[in-house]
Amino acid sequence: MTRTVTSTPSLAVALLTVCVDQDSAERLELSAGNQPWALIHESFDEYVSALRRPAISTDVKVADAVLAIVDFDRDPSGAQQTATFLQQLFFGRLFMAALSSRHDSDLLLSAMRAGCGELLRKPLDARHLAEMLDRQNRQWSATMGHGRSTGQVLSFFGSKGGVGTTTIAVNLAFQLARLQKRVLLIDNHAEFGHVCLYLGLDGNRYHFHELIRNVNRLDSELLRGFIAKHSSGLDVLSSPESHDPNRGTDPDALERTLEFLRGEYDYVILDCETSLSEVNLAVMDSSDQICLIATPEIGAVRDLSRYIDNLSRNEQATAKLQVIINRHSSSGSIGIEQIEKAIRVPVHIKIANNYAECQRAINLGEPVAPEKKRTEFVSQLSKWAANLNGMNGTQPVQHAKKKFSLWR
Repeated sequence: MTRTVTSTPSLAVALLTVCVDQDSAERLELSAGNQPWALIHESFDEYVSALRRPAISTDVKVADAVLAIVDFDRDPSGAQQTATFLQQLFFGRLFMAALSSRHDSDLLLSAMRAGCGELLRKPLDARHLAEMLDRQNRQWSATMGHGRSTGQVLSFFGSKGGVGTTTIAVNLAFQLARLQKRVLLIDNHAEFGHVCLYLGLDGNRYHFHELIRNVNRLDSELLRGFIAKHSSGLDVLSSPESHDPNRGTDPDALERTLEFLRGEYDYVILDCETSLSEVNLAVMDSSDQICLIATPEIGAVRDLSRYIDNLSRNEQATAKLQVIINRHSSSGSIGIEQIEKAIRVPVHIKIANNYAECQRAINLGEPVAPEKKRTEFVSQLSKWAANLNGMNGTQPVQHAKKKFSLWR
């Protein structure tokens, strides 16, 4: 049964009730109808799974968020299978609660393992239900960016490995933090990233991809538990420090996480892997600027050209591109004009070749310190940060509503 409930909408929310008795379903619908949601209620009389797939309406499929209530009394095993299936089907936008008249800890544990974030008791308590829905509305509103201020998201990609992408991302984030800005630096590598290493920080046992998996619970307090703090005031989210072949990241959940982080920081900077995976394409979708890093040597320029060719099919991505040539030198390298001819787009920033100084800073686990020596490398990063901050007549890029998606 499908029933649409109208309200003053800020979110499109699908309420799914599975094997829930009629009285409880009506109470759930009534209470959810008091939230500022465009609500659609869809109920299933039987448990569902990958082998017993239900017919799901288009309205539910395209909803901003899904609230699922699963009755665990009739068949606990079937309820667990249902919860697991719904987690996979609506990953990144699902909040699920178990409904039961039982009060034992085994039920609570099995429901939580299946992905339920709350246990509702029969008969439903109106106050408890309203508190749960209010809490969930606040979390969804935060993570989906409704009514929040927006900072800038800058993503950094190397045309190939070894071109200094992490070095530039770390030092630009450091320069922005020195301007008293709220800056978050994210190591968006699937595993074994170097951001924390370059900053002399211990890799936190929590990491960016773990934060994404918790997007439905994400708020400012939860975020603080994931952050590593640098002495400059820079906040850091590390990459995983262990290998897990089953670890995956949902692109939609990643976009929602970045939308939340916009409201917490002035600048969110991501150090990304080179590949054009769905995850990286989702990062590009959410970015205000896509910074492509290359060095003035034949292999890096060739790969840069191919990278740009792949992205040029989307006008929105092309408008965000910023080509950065690192380790530029007046001698012994390919000239800027030659590079621009090869890639058919302008080079936005040239970073001086200061390999020895950067390598020394990396080995010490610290950014290149401007107060020790005002080198050309430091001056260029400082000017870049000032321009991003709207100084010297340059205004920050305004975040626009997405029209297209690279990864979908």
